[in-house]
Amino acid sequence: MKSQQMIVSLPKLLLPLVLIFLIPGMLLAATPQAENNSNGSVEWNAAANWNLPAKPVDLVHTLDNKKVFILTEDHRVLIYTAKGKKLGAIPVEDGVTAIDIEPRGQVLYMINGKTNTFSSLQVDFVVEVNTKGAPFLGKENAPVSLVIFTDFECPYCSKTEPLLSQVLENNPDTLKIVFKNMPLSMHKNAEPAARAALAAEAQGKFWQMHDALFAADKLSKEKIDEIAKSIGLDMKKFQEDMKSPAIGQRLARDLLDAREVGVTGTPTLFINGRRVKNRSLKVIQKMIDEELAKSKKGAQK
Repeated sequence: MKSQQMIVSLPKLLLPLVLIFLIPGMLLAATPQAENNSNGSVEWNAAANWNLPAKPVDLVHTLDNKKVFILTEDHRVLIYTAKGKKLGAIPVEDGVTAIDIEPRGQVLYMINGKTNTFSSLQVDFVVEVNTKGAPFLGKENAPVSLVIFTDFECPYCSKTEPLLSQVLENNPDTLKIVFKNMPLSMHKNAEPAARAALAAEAQGKFWQMHDALFAADKLSKEKIDEIAKSIGLDMKKFQEDMKSPAIGQRLARDLLDAREVGVTGTPTLFINGRRVKNRSLKVIQKMIDEELAKSKKGAQK
């Protein structure tokens, strides 16, 4: 199904109207100088307007309206942000007349009218994850960064920890592992645990708290306090920091960063902005090696 309301094929005469009205919250062809327009009970505002390098044939957008995929007559699918920044282009076969996408844009579907075929492509986006001020292990200036969005009450996250330790051990000089909190609402103690880890960081003991929280059989307020005492935290300062607006802001920042790069579950890993889809030592090492090769190639230029 097209992203809620897309039409599979349209007469060419109707295409300009589709380009104008089909994307919610966007306006690809309009009078930009008109701030407010109305006709009867319909009102609209110009939101976006950019030129395309070739004649458009079809378009779709992600469910969150952050990306637009436009099929053009020169056999390409152009991918833009909602503000018109071009992210890239995918060449397609002659005869592709209609496209659709998976809601987040991670799969592109195509219909070819010449060959009467359907095909799909896996689409990956390299993102820029905000890691400013986030706890990390490894060398700060390492050429490869592995960012993990995690939840202290997520069983899959705790199982990922030994894997990450092994990856860092195998790449001590070239890898940095960056921690980002993403406590899920379904986990009652995930947010208190995230706050506890950040409060422990204020006393220089983030990773001790991190390891103990993941090692705990079951988390609770009492267990979190017990861990804090066991690693030698100043409990008065710890309790104050747990409730502080600063900790709340840092946690909110992590959640916003997760949303910005399309993270919907935990654990989610990125290696230099590339999403890790197979959390195996072999696959992760392969991705690290690929990024190191890119880094070396760039340094030689």
